[in-house]
Amino acid sequence: METLLATTDLKTLRQSQMLLRAVNHKLRQQIMKLIDQNKKITVTEIYVKLRLEQSVASQHLAILRQADVVRVTKDGKFSYYEVNQDRLEELVQISKSMVR
Repeated sequence: METLLATTDLKTLRQSQMLLRAVNHKLRQQIMKLIDQNKKITVTEIYVKLRLEQSVASQHLAILRQADVVRVTKDGKFSYYEVNQDRLEELVQISKSMVR
């Protein structure tokens, strides 16, 4: 039983680490803020508004997607990004648990 608990805790710790690393970056924070302000936005709109190279925006969005901080929905040929509010709430809970 302890091994199962330790494995679960390790998995949770790794997921938390990925989440914290994903959001602990100024540019990714700017991207998340822009997405949140617009509710849904394309990668093109993101890199144009933030004056980034398309590849840079895509790399950072991939990190945010991998951490499940942003979600992508397809509408025809367009992919729209939106902030995963539930995942950000997890971040709040993780932060609270760290200061107890």
